[in-house]
Amino acid sequence: MRMLFLFAVALLGQFATSMAARAGDVAQLEILGFTKDGSVFAFEEYGVQDGSGFPYANRYYIDTSTDSFLKGTPIRVRLEDENAKLEAVRLQARQKGEAIVGEAELSANRGITAGFNPVTELSADPHRIAVNPRPIFSAVDQPLEFRLDELGMNNTQGCESQGEINGFRLLRIEAQDGGTTKLLHEDKAIPKSRGCPNGYRIGAVQTFSMDSLSAYAVRQYGFEGPDFRWVAVTGRL
Repeated sequence: MRMLFLFAVALLGQFATSMAARAGDVAQLEILGFTKDGSVFAFEEYGVQDGSGFPYANRYYIDTSTDSFLKGTPIRVRLEDENAKLEAVRLQARQKGEAIVGEAELSANRGITAGFNPVTELSADPHRIAVNPRPIFSAVDQPLEFRLDELGMNNTQGCESQGEINGFRLLRIEAQDGGTTKLLHEDKAIPKSRGCPNGYRIGAVQTFSMDSLSAYAVRQYGFEGPDFRWVAVTGRL
C-alpha cells in the first residue's frame, strides 16, 4: 500500500528589532484531515496574538499533488477585540472552510499522527525524525525519515537588522534504497508570507494511505517575543 504522509517543520522568524519582553504565543495545531481520496490536506492554527490579545484562526487547504493552496485559501480570521473568545473566531473560520471541503469528510479521514515534537520538547532532535508510518508491530512498512538543514539567507530584503535569517532544505531518507536522500523542498528565497524566519525544527509526521503530504510550522518573533505559526508543504511517495 502506498502511504500518504504529513510532516511538520517549525520555522522561527523575527519581526521586531528590539523587544523589552520575551513573551510570545504558540499557535495550536489542529490537523483537520484529508479528503477521502487524499487529494487535499487541511489543518488549522489558532491562538491569541501576543501584544494585541486578539484571537485568530487560520485554515490551510492544500492540493497534495501540486503543493499549492486551493482557490480561496488560506482562510484567515482575526477578531480585533481582546475580549473575544477563541471559540468564536474558530467557528467563523470553520464556517468559511465548509465551502472548501466539508468538515465531516476531513474528520472521517484524519489519518494517524505517527510523530510529534511539541515546542516544549527538549530531548528530541529538532532536525531529524524517523517514524513507523502505521501503528503495526512488527512493522510491515518502510520507516519514514526526514532531515532538515538550515540555509543562511541574511540578504533577504526587508529582514535587515532582524538577526540571523534562514531558509531551509528538507530531505526524506529512502531506507529501501540504502539510505539515499530525496529532496522535498529547498528554499531559493524566503517568501514574503513567511516573514523573517530565524530557525527551523521538525514538528510532526501525519500519515494517511495512498499518497504523501508534508507540513511545517513557522516560528516567528511578534510584538513581544517568539511566536510559532504553522504552514504546509506537500509531496508524494
